[in-house]
Amino acid sequence: MTLGIVLGSTHRQLPLDDTVRLAREARDAGLRSAWFGQSFAYDSPTLAALVGREVPGLHVGTAALPVFGRHPLLVSAQTAQAATGGRYHLGLALGTRHLTETAFGLPYQRPIGLLREFLTALRPLLHTGEADFHGELLTATTPYPAAVPGARPPVPVLVAAMGPQALRVSGELADGILPFLAGPRALAEHIVPAVTAAASAAGRPAPRIVALVPGVVTDDPDGLRGRAAEALALYERVPSYQRVIELSGADGAAGLAVLGDEETVAAEVRRYRDAGATEVVFTATDLGGEEARRRTWKLLGELSGGQG
Repeated sequence: MTLGIVLGSTHRQLPLDDTVRLAREARDAGLRSAWFGQSFAYDSPTLAALVGREVPGLHVGTAALPVFGRHPLLVSAQTAQAATGGRYHLGLALGTRHLTETAFGLPYQRPIGLLREFLTALRPLLHTGEADFHGELLTATTPYPAAVPGARPPVPVLVAAMGPQALRVSGELADGILPFLAGPRALAEHIVPAVTAAASAAGRPAPRIVALVPGVVTDDPDGLRGRAAEALALYERVPSYQRVIELSGADGAAGLAVLGDEETVAAEVRRYRDAGATEVVFTATDLGGEEARRRTWKLLGELSGGQG
């Protein structure tokens, strides 16, 4: 199992040089990947490309880019792949109704249909540099060649899918999923079986399950739990997260934060692995301050090296 971390957040942006420095620190600690959320500041594929080019050996990804407000032909995934020497991973998401309608001024209509058409148009573009798709919700054609030299292998595409319909589409058309706040119970009993069955029915390989998990190595888990509750409160207002939190058997989002000493956190990582996660990416590792963050990264690096 490989382990990684999310760098930064949608609410606190770091200077680019600091982000590169932290990415180097993560790599040197033994972590395999660094992921970047999409915000209204940095463009996450661009940020991933810059960091990946500056930090050889570290895989980078976006987690995750909303399909509303984007077009398959304008997703800069191939540029990021060429810049990083094949170490870029594209994460996509449906976003939320509130964000889509208030920020983008777009109607949040037929999200699953849009996801299906977006992935259908994007896959050949990433593999061949060409697209010729005419759907009900979008059109994607390439009157000029769109292949980027050096963008090999084709960029893997993962979707922040957790509901039954999104899991079905992701299993059929994507390389994996990026569930967030989906605990081991939700993964094992609902998410992993659904996406795996969809991939199998479509004749595709078993999908990657990249579980995003808020977590910190700390000697004061009770003290950090309140801080985690504040940081994660907004997700409790989103129906898709409400559902997956309930399926996980947690009272709230903070109940899914992995907080404790090294032994406790390592045991939780194993639970995610046993539930079907192929990769675990820790988020919010800075909740306990710099010392706790370094301690967390050290443990995750050791676990990643030990588990391959």
